[in-house]
Amino acid sequence: MRDTRRLRLPRLSIRSLPGLLAALLLPLGLLTPAAAAASPPDATAAADPVRIMPLGDSITGSPGCWRALLWNRLQDAGHTGVDFVGTLPPQGCGIAHDGDNEGHGGELVTNVASQGLLPARLAATRPDIVVMHFGTNDVWSNIAPDRILAAYDTLLAQMRESNPDIRVLVAQLIPMNPATCAACAQRVVDLNARIPAWAAGAHTSRSPVVVVDQWTGFDTATDTYDGVHPDASGDEKIAARWFPALAAQLESTPGDPGDPGDPGDPTLTCTASFRSVSVWQGGYQAEVTVRNTSAAPVRGCTVTLRPADGARVTQVWNGTLKSAADGTATVADAGWNGALAPGASTAFGLIATTAGPAAPAATADCAATPAS
Repeated sequence: MRDTRRLRLPRLSIRSLPGLLAALLLPLGLLTPAAAAASPPDATAAADPVRIMPLGDSITGSPGCWRALLWNRLQDAGHTGVDFVGTLPPQGCGIAHDGDNEGHGGELVTNVASQGLLPARLAATRPDIVVMHFGTNDVWSNIAPDRILAAYDTLLAQMRESNPDIRVLVAQLIPMNPATCAACAQRVVDLNARIPAWAAGAHTSRSPVVVVDQWTGFDTATDTYDGVHPDASGDEKIAARWFPALAAQLESTPGDPGDPGDPGDPTLTCTASFRSVSVWQGGYQAEVTVRNTSAAPVRGCTVTLRPADGARVTQVWNGTLKSAADGTATVADAGWNGALAPGASTAFGLIATTAGPAAPAATADCAATPAS
């Protein structure tokens, strides 16, 4: 039975009316601008995740376990606001991760460019950052570096049309040595040698292009299962190379001071790392890797090398050698390999003679030249 007794309402003073009106008007969004401005911001509103597209062929796509390792490295480092995107789903790697990707097995970057395949994929995924390892099948098909880099130009233009602020990490490809292609190993070297200069020319403050060296230290004998595709150790190496470059992009905004996209940053730095390749009685062969560690492109780098135990550098390739009386060697880039985008690297080889048995070692300092 419904209760029909009268309810006693409390008497309201005039001073209480504004508060009552505010309570009544709030659900209708009719508060005055002053009242609305006084409302606290929504602390639960979260920023949109950074959308990262892994782009390439089967090395990226199937199963692409380096993507899983990279995803988990980012999560462990606190970069949880990321979303790997692509029109392809996970492709078989048994590690929990965000598996969306754009790694299409068998694709040539030159075909993707000439057939206009990328714009629809960009429209469907809207990436903020592209992580690109692309061109292995082109190298295998004996397509010249000029054509591959022209395809890179096309893809980059399409990326920037989709998102003018897009950031691109482009790999110097991992080595390849398939049983059916004896010339492929050198073809990869030839293409990789051209990528830093291409990236330096394509780089802008609004849309940075950063080279990531995936070639140095990667061994097809131990890091692939067929001379081309990475095995478990190869996946670890690829993820380890992508991670610092990608983390740096996630920690910065293009155009901010000190960001890789700021061409006005006056601080230019590079590093040089020495490693022994082979040793014989009275000498050794070594390789020095030079990396642009600054936030802007450089036109060239010069390495000052001081071999240990009285060794003397007698020969250099991929660089220009000047020797001092005390054994100090100064090696400048060869010109074609001097332009380095932020994070990019190059290498030169050397022969040194020794007076007696000595382990190959040297200290190496690097000085960078600003890009013109």
